[in-house]
Amino acid sequence: IQSVIDAGVIPPLVQLLSQAEFDIRKEAAWAVSNATSGGTKEQIKYLVSEGAIRPLCDLLTVNDARIVTVALEGLENILKVGEAEKDQTGGVNPFINLVDEAGGIDKIEQLQNHQNNDIYEKAINILETYFGVEEEDDATVAPQVAPETGAYQFGVAPGAPMPQGGFNFGGPTPM
Repeated sequence: IQSVIDAGVIPPLVQLLSQAEFDIRKEAAWAVSNATSGGTKEQIKYLVSEGAIRPLCDLLTVNDARIVTVALEGLENILKVGEAEKDQTGGVNPFINLVDEAGGIDKIEQLQNHQNNDIYEKAINILETYFGVEEEDDATVAPQVAPETGAYQFGVAPGAPMPQGGFNFGGPTPM
């Protein structure tokens, strides 16, 4: 990785990641993600300084599950380095703001609805680990079950009286 940096390949690689046709962007994403996976903290910080975060965030919306995963892995590796830098940056991950400015947080939140379970899990993990977002609790969506009858309770407090004449679901009003 250091040889690639020394040869000056990172700036044009990040430019390809940003602006090239999709097939080339995919290859550039693999190269950048691999660099974040095997690079030192300094090398990863260099990738960030060359602008790697925004194009990785842009790839989170493509219709290619493997590339979305590659982009998430690259971003996660960058955020890990940022966590290690918190002591030098006043207790704040310096890369969180860059991901946010690139629209990355919103895009990662949208991936919670992705049909690919690996992408869903990785998105949840990144949001919980680095952005303090908790997985939404769906406990309030399902109706409660009355223990004595086993019947569902739809918005009626236990022991609350039923409306006189029962519930009316759009039919004629009883007289």
